Amino acid sequence: GAYLGIFFPNAPMTPIAAAVAIAFGIVNMIGAKKSGSAQVVLVIGLLLLLLWFSGVGALQVQADFFLGFLSKGASSIVSTAGLVVVSYMGITKVASVAEEVKNPVRNLPLGMFLAFGTTLAIYLVGTAIMVGVVSADTLAINGGDLTPVATVAEALAGRWGAILMTIAAILAFSSVANAGILSASRYPFAMGRDKLLPGILGATGKRSQTPQISIFLTVALIVLFVTLFSPILVAKLASSVKLLMFAMSCFAVIILRESRIDAYDPGFRSPFYPWLQLLGIVAPLWLVTQLGILSIAFTGGLMLFGAAWYWYYARKRVDRRGAIFHVFERLGRGSGDHEQVMQERIGKSAPWAEDPFAAVVERSVVVDANVGVNFEDVTRQAAELLAKLIPVPADVIADRFLEVTRYGATPVIKGVALPYFCAPPIRQSEMVLVRSEEGIHIGQPGQSFPNVFGSRATADEGKVHAIFFLVSPDRHPGQHLHIMAQIAHLVDEDGFSGEWAAASGEKELKEVLLRME
Repeated sequence: GAYLGIFFPNAPMTPIAAAVAIAFGIVNMIGAKKSGSAQVVLVIGLLLLLLWFSGVGALQVQADFFLGFLSKGASSIVSTAGLVVVSYMGITKVASVAEEVKNPVRNLPLGMFLAFGTTLAIYLVGTAIMVGVVSADTLAINGGDLTPVATVAEALAGRWGAILMTIAAILAFSSVANAGILSASRYPFAMGRDKLLPGILGATGKRSQTPQISIFLTVALIVLFVTLFSPILVAKLASSVKLLMFAMSCFAVIILRESRIDAYDPGFRSPFYPWLQLLGIVAPLWLVTQLGILSIAFTGGLMLFGAAWYWYYARKRVDRRGAIFHVFERLGRGSGDHEQVMQERIGKSAPWAEDPFAAVVERSVVVDANVGVNFEDVTRQAAELLAKLIPVPADVIADRFLEVTRYGATPVIKGVALPYFCAPPIRQSEMVLVRSEEGIHIGQPGQSFPNVFGSRATADEGKVHAIFFLVSPDRHPGQHLHIMAQIAHLVDEDGFSGEWAAASGEKELKEVLLRME
């Protein structure tokens, strides 16, 4: 809007900005391929003009204009860095359109590094020329020059230079607007498909195959923001959001690396792990604090809004598949390897020094599963029984068991599954023992399940003939591990499966566990 004001001095900026957003929204609705072609034309034209600007400007730079570079103090530079970081956010746009990228293993990291390197070089050279030709003091007059490239170009080549670089600036902002709508619209589109937002946002047009409803919502929000807020405030809020996104992305890399999920096998691996990611978490959050109290409040409010939205809207509509649960599961397997040593060390000194295993078995409820039932049916039946023993609703118990199993964190040992969870309201460990003569499939085809003794099994390798549903208080995790380890070692005994299948009733089934013990 400010640069167009050079051609049309009396034109208001806000309506122009809104019109540009609507225009590029229409381009994006036509299709990603056409908007991508438009982007290529815009960027090539922009780079050619910037090369002319840099070549001519480099010959007229005055070194004196760089004196007093730190006169405002380092804190001023840091806060400015936090403000202009929004200018580097094209990198996240590369990732947000990953679904529409050919050969993403090669092209995504290559596109990011080339974009970052090119942008860094252009910004460094361009800013040095602007300051070196007319000085920072001139650009700061009257609250700041909103068209600095045109100001410098006019000093270099007169009125035609200003017109030429105004065209370049319009191309630059147009490419940003086009790419911004292209990428920003893919977030509600993906969230709509994942049921984190209303499903209508995940729909695509029949002809263009673009997320038209999501694009329309994105453009509407852009128009709202440019109408209500000043450009500086928009830049600060945008920077704080992007900095938060960078920090969370670095945290996600750590979680994915530590999860050791077999399916996570990226074509590109970040170097200097985990130090680079830790720096990437701390530095952006620190920069947010330098942007002022409004940015801090906005970022904190956004996080609270996101958490509230998930808790009250999305939580009941989605099946979470967080990699962090695989981290917990892997750590749990490691503790299982040392369980025998743990039993010897803490068995006599723990607050539950008396062995709880026998008492849990004696209190347990036994179920003989009917022919043809599936794992979810058995889980809900066990949850109804456990709800009579612990202060947790049956549907919550069932959902917890099913959730753990979906993550592949339910141990399976020699045809026996051990779904479990711990929760604060539970006062003592309780268990439901399920026997199935026919056998029951758990999980989804191909899903991997941990074996307490280190190997992994899949649901395709056979059915389970016994399921031990265990719930425990979370205040004594050692007790829970103790019970789990004893069950695992019993099940691993050679004679267990035969005796379990031959037992004639509840009493004998419990005696199998206690006699084996």
